[in-house]
Amino acid sequence: MVESALSTFSENIMERILVVEDDEELGQLLREELEEAGYHVKTVESAEEAREELHAWLPDLVISDLKLPGADGMTLLEWTREIHVQPGFLIITAFGSIPQAVGALKSGADDFLAKPLDLEHLRLSTERVLRNRRLKHEVQRFRELVARDAFHGMIGRSRKIHVMFDQLREIAAAQGPALIQGESGVGKELVAKALHDLSPRGKAPFLAVNCAGIPAELLESEFFGHEEGAFTGAVKKRQGLFQRTHQGSLLLDEIGEMPYNLQSKLLRVLQDGTFRPVGGNREEQADVRIICATNQDLESLMHAGKFRRDLFYRLETFSIRVPPLRERKDDIPLLAAHFLNRFGLQMGKEIKGLTPEALEQLSAYSFPGNVRELQNIIERAVTFCHGSHLDVEHLPTRVRRCVNTDIDDHGGASEKGILDDMLTDHELMPSLAEIEKQYIARVLEKVGGNKRRAAAILGVSRRTLYRHLMDQ
Repeated sequence: MVESALSTFSENIMERILVVEDDEELGQLLREELEEAGYHVKTVESAEEAREELHAWLPDLVISDLKLPGADGMTLLEWTREIHVQPGFLIITAFGSIPQAVGALKSGADDFLAKPLDLEHLRLSTERVLRNRRLKHEVQRFRELVARDAFHGMIGRSRKIHVMFDQLREIAAAQGPALIQGESGVGKELVAKALHDLSPRGKAPFLAVNCAGIPAELLESEFFGHEEGAFTGAVKKRQGLFQRTHQGSLLLDEIGEMPYNLQSKLLRVLQDGTFRPVGGNREEQADVRIICATNQDLESLMHAGKFRRDLFYRLETFSIRVPPLRERKDDIPLLAAHFLNRFGLQMGKEIKGLTPEALEQLSAYSFPGNVRELQNIIERAVTFCHGSHLDVEHLPTRVRRCVNTDIDDHGGASEKGILDDMLTDHELMPSLAEIEKQYIARVLEKVGGNKRRAAAILGVSRRTLYRHLMDQ
């Protein structure tokens, strides 16, 4: 699983650049400059030769003069579109042909270089075009990877999440209300939206309202609308959520927070599809599928007299439990890669993946905040990462410490027990440095000298562990 998540992001290889320049001396100069920068370079003198290399050699970037014998650079640019994986394209032009170069940009070229060439500009432009090309390809590969494990906006390949996906497919065809239960942060609204999209109502409106986020006195109006003058501030007639989601689906999030008196009115809508706007004197009809979501135990609320028994049994007909992230740990690497890709793009960072140590730490963490917490952790890590991979040091302290609490003979330890042993003799208490030294030695002993595993348990990168060992 770790390997599959890491494989989402490609490692650096020597990228191929095809230089198309009929001036032999300039072509040689470009070749030497680009090879010095670490690229694999091939030079040809005509667009026709370049066309053959496009198919045979598959370059990552073409740098072509605009003026060439025979077919010109613009024609060559058109020929690159025949290639399934199109290379980047830089145009070289004389100063007087700048308008033509601008035309090349509009036709799909990535940049142009004006003669006489500025070699520093050449390097920077080459690096930028290739970096952007890599990023586009990584995004495409990532989307293809995620598509295999994606289900209507949700990502997962664990057994429990696929059981839930199967439930959604079956319940979607029904017309009755549905109840989605799960802890905060598991993605209940995504589940509700998937249920709507899979249903015959999928092309009709889907709206969501948080019952805990609206004052109790305004909830009835929010649900059923109101007539002009129904209450202070009701200056005109207003449609409620039930009218606006006609023939669609309405998600009532945090249903456990709904006022008791309003629960009976909701039950009536569920039973016969009728309701009355606030201040109105006529019944209206609602063709809406109600989807409720909660992180509370509705059965306990029912026994406490805070939730209507008849409403509970009506909602429970089609019930879906969303598993917390700690029960689907096989999905952590895939979700982490998904969020890494998203935030890397947003922040313009070329981060290839997570180190095995970082993934090991994430997999050992219990995630009380579930998928939402993982998303926030990766966003924070991307913000502070300035290298090619997210490492342990980029994770929050609570995650790094999560595996330091229990190392037994199978690779776990008791930090408390080690410290208790050290502090038995109050007159000979060791220094903090000595405790650290002995603790590192004990962890290494327990894991058979495996520095990668020891670093993960200690919550540090292998580089940091090596530094500690060197200092001892």
